[in-house]
Amino acid sequence: MYDSVSFNFLGLSNELADYHKAGVAILPIPYELTLTYEPGARNGPQAIISASRHLETYDETLELDPSSVGIATLPEIEQVVSSPKEMQDIIYKKSMKILDDGKFLLSLGGEHSITIALVKGHKEKYNNLSVLHIDAHTDLRDSYQGSRFSHACVMARVAEMAPFITVGVRSFSNDDNERKYSDRIIKISEYRKNPDIFEKIIANLSENVYITVDLDSFDPSVMPAVGTPEPGGLNWEEMMSIINATALKKRIVGGDIVELSPRIGLTYADFTAAKLAYKIIAKGFLGE
Repeated sequence: MYDSVSFNFLGLSNELADYHKAGVAILPIPYELTLTYEPGARNGPQAIISASRHLETYDETLELDPSSVGIATLPEIEQVVSSPKEMQDIIYKKSMKILDDGKFLLSLGGEHSITIALVKGHKEKYNNLSVLHIDAHTDLRDSYQGSRFSHACVMARVAEMAPFITVGVRSFSNDDNERKYSDRIIKISEYRKNPDIFEKIIANLSENVYITVDLDSFDPSVMPAVGTPEPGGLNWEEMMSIINATALKKRIVGGDIVELSPRIGLTYADFTAAKLAYKIIAKGFLGE
């Protein structure tokens, strides 16, 4: 554990960031091996942590300061480039240790493939787990560029472990899995036109929910600093509506935010990702 408060999420004091006392753990995973367009996601975790130091810690919707539960920022998991499967095993073992210590775990990527190991750990920790996947893409390819652990395959692997619902999609590969799971994919057009969309989302989630947010789910005007930007995405209020509706009806037990690729001069993207991380912590750990 680092001693400097500059390393801590939100710039919290070392007392509030003490792992043994904290209710929440931030796990940076700067892994970037299978990305296929713009690189830079390995720099995402540190950019989010750095930007978080400029957030106000008081949450106006909960009318309290969520950081008072203690938020420990862990050292980065070192990237292993020899084997995507080996990296999955490392992430899984580390996440299980944190979960066994009783922490609410929010992980920061890195590429989206990290979610596979994180869901595996949460599935073992929590009964009746489902996954809320917010993304511009379905990520349902069974294999991509010779790997079943590519960022393009993350939800195919998750589907083997837990039920899921995907929200915000506006880019498709038209493969077999997209047809197989078509009833669990909510296009951005349906999200905006269906007056019962939140009922549909909640109906496809079980009691305990893991949230994974690929930041390209946002419109590029909100979040330009991603590897695969897609026009027509979610705005901030729409993202919050999804998370708030889930927290109201279900128990958020963990999550991740992935694929921020920081760009010089676009620090508002880092700040937005940091605020989203804090909101997921607030709604997950304290939303009940």
